[in-house]
Amino acid sequence: MRVAIETRQLTKAYGPDLVAVDRLDLQIEAGSVYGLIGRNGAGKTTTLRLLMGLIHADSGTAQILGQDLWKAPPELRQKISYVSQGHMAPDWMTLEDLCRYNAHFFDRWDQEYARSLARRWDLPSNRALGKLSGGTQRLVALATAIAARPEILILDEPASGLDPVARRALRVCLTEILSHGDGATLLLSTHLLPDLERLASHVGIMDQGRLVAEGSVEDWQRTLRRVQIVFDGTHPPANFVIPGAIRTRTTGPVVTALIRIENESQLDPVRQISGSRVLIFTLSLEEIFVEFFDCSIS
Repeated sequence: MRVAIETRQLTKAYGPDLVAVDRLDLQIEAGSVYGLIGRNGAGKTTTLRLLMGLIHADSGTAQILGQDLWKAPPELRQKISYVSQGHMAPDWMTLEDLCRYNAHFFDRWDQEYARSLARRWDLPSNRALGKLSGGTQRLVALATAIAARPEILILDEPASGLDPVARRALRVCLTEILSHGDGATLLLSTHLLPDLERLASHVGIMDQGRLVAEGSVEDWQRTLRRVQIVFDGTHPPANFVIPGAIRTRTTGPVVTALIRIENESQLDPVRQISGSRVLIFTLSLEEIFVEFFDCSIS
């Protein structure tokens, strides 16, 4: 595996009581689409800023294409496009101004592609950016990041402020980039998990600055299930355990669990318990995420 993005024991605190990133180990394969998800305050944005060399880590390492961007040369930086959550270009610039400016910093800048995206997304080329809506400004930032033809594209909440039509247009564009087979690696943080489900090959879940779960989207959808076991009577048998359970909740005679299941035969011992009924539910990526943070399941 050729690693495009990597952190080792990466740590960043904003005070003794606020550790934003806590000894984070992360590896992202070149050419993959990796989704970093988690609740608000989980440390996702800080992780992206550390990777981009915008803030300095307290300890550990963060590398893109084998180098720390805190001290990387311009030759490496021009291979990377980043759109932050609050990305804003100067208000007085137009899209054409911004394109001319970016062309000086990216060897692979594709002016025709930038104009094509502007047409497809109905972006005005000669209006001051400060006079555009927040969603349109967001699309301008994304269009110019994509038109740089980067090897690494890092997006923090890319669809923030976009309407459903614009979100779909962005998703189609990112799919096109990936289908061209030019080796681009995409790392994105988003709360819009249905969009991520259509794009990502791998997903990592962050909580309190740490990576608490990681895997391929295909593997998670194939193996993670919500299972309910309903027993006759008022409670399950003593010491009852569901094979493969990650988290479990018991309410009266009903046991609900998030389980990793390789084969449904692994639940045969449960089915053989007298008076039990087994219900199995498939999960979307959003449902998997909610299950991981459902405090009622422990």
